[in-house]
Amino acid sequence: MSNLNDLTIIIVTYKTKDEILFNCINSIKKEIKIINVENSNNISHKNKIEKKYSNVKVILSGENLGYGSANNLGLKNAKTRYVLISNPDVEHNKDFFDEINFYLKGDTEFSIIGPSYNDEKTHSSYGSLDGSTIAKEFDKFFLKEVGYVIGCSMLLDTKNIKTNSYFDENFFLYFEEADLCRRVKTKGGKVFCSSKLFITHLGNKGSTSTDPKYEIESEMMRSWHWMWSTFFYHKKHSSYLNAFSLMYGKLVRAFFKMIIFSLFYNKKKQKMYYARFSGLFNAMIGKKSFYRVKLLE
Repeated sequence: MSNLNDLTIIIVTYKTKDEILFNCINSIKKEIKIINVENSNNISHKNKIEKKYSNVKVILSGENLGYGSANNLGLKNAKTRYVLISNPDVEHNKDFFDEINFYLKGDTEFSIIGPSYNDEKTHSSYGSLDGSTIAKEFDKFFLKEVGYVIGCSMLLDTKNIKTNSYFDENFFLYFEEADLCRRVKTKGGKVFCSSKLFITHLGNKGSTSTDPKYEIESEMMRSWHWMWSTFFYHKKHSSYLNAFSLMYGKLVRAFFKMIIFSLFYNKKKQKMYYARFSGLFNAMIGKKSFYRVKLLE
């Protein structure tokens, strides 16, 4: 018996290349409901996708909301108990949606399940929240409990997520999934990785920022938000002083490297370290995550 009618997939895009998004959607069974949240007001994207795929509903956010806020918008519009968060640069194995039925029957209690990567030996799809070692063995349900799973693919049982909100919208990019997993576990929820579900994650291919002509701007955006989000995450779940002690050395190094590469006329690296310094500095003084790349808007 198939339980896929109780599953909705949310795919957040931002001017994503058609080929990347099509490959993702084509790896999903056609009877599954899909919500594509496009972080723009691109009506031609909506018309094109909804014409090509009868099971896809496109929601235009009107602006670039980032990962967490856009997924929250999708979750508000999902009517099913189970929701699979998927990046557009994810391709699901052929048996993925046959195997996912195993977890949609209601026999296995979980809050969040993350799949395994096909190249798991190279890249890990999960991690620990406190630096502890995670058991290598999976249980009889092909699951092992982890601290967090990577946000490119997360199966949520909304019935078992006891929180007022899903993703913290203070984050624009990075750490949203670790924050959600931590809050879920604090409320007694269970976060697992599955050895039954497999995906290929291309990585950083989900938006127009992959265009070579935006290489420097996109790298600056990633650097800025990585530093901002790292500080904010540690401040939120520990204290300002702990976050400061963890990140102060990175602030100093970013500042001096920014000066050094400026003196040596290495414009690219000077901009990278400026972005790191700026992101971390603004987090330390309590500024919101404001940095956006104008060229990509």
